[in-house]
Amino acid sequence: MSKVTCDMAMSLDGFTAGPNQSLRNPFGEGEDGRLTRWMVDEPEAHAEVIAGVVDAGAFIMGRNMFTPGRGAWDLGWTGWWGEEPPYHAPVFVLTHHPREPLTMKGGTTFHFVTDGIEAALERAREAAGDRAVAVAGGAATVNQYLAAGLIDELRLHVAPVFLGRGERLLAGMDNLDLEPAGEPWGTALVTHLTYRLPRRA
Repeated sequence: MSKVTCDMAMSLDGFTAGPNQSLRNPFGEGEDGRLTRWMVDEPEAHAEVIAGVVDAGAFIMGRNMFTPGRGAWDLGWTGWWGEEPPYHAPVFVLTHHPREPLTMKGGTTFHFVTDGIEAALERAREAAGDRAVAVAGGAATVNQYLAAGLIDELRLHVAPVFLGRGERLLAGMDNLDLEPAGEPWGTALVTHLTYRLPRRA
């Protein structure tokens, strides 16, 4: 069975995005690129980590990560990433609103899943084959997969900033067993932490 991974950039107080995410502020108000500054300012120092974020055979994300819209689909919206998203693999988007698959340049096809996290994971595993499945975010989606015991490896990229409010990772988690995998490392802009989780399902 393919490994399920998750990479999340987060603040010291546990937020992966600020409040009121919108077209103008895709990571919410007050984030202003601070959580991922290390990717932009120090790409060489973190090249292996950056490559690992999109090293999977399939991806899963919540609707809020794909679009700022709510309710019925704006079919003209094709994601934040332009004509060629960085995934180059099938991406399964959790939603309550059906939509036909959306094929983009570079091998990315977005599939819209209306029947829950387990169904999305089953489809992603089938698409990934022997490669990993990555739960890409946002925080609410990752929290659901963690609570269900469906993530094998959690990689946190902690920026030395406080957001104070917004989308919090690990919110409401009880008895989450995290086993350190490797030594923490980083620079002044970020600390990289990797944890293994026992599979419960």
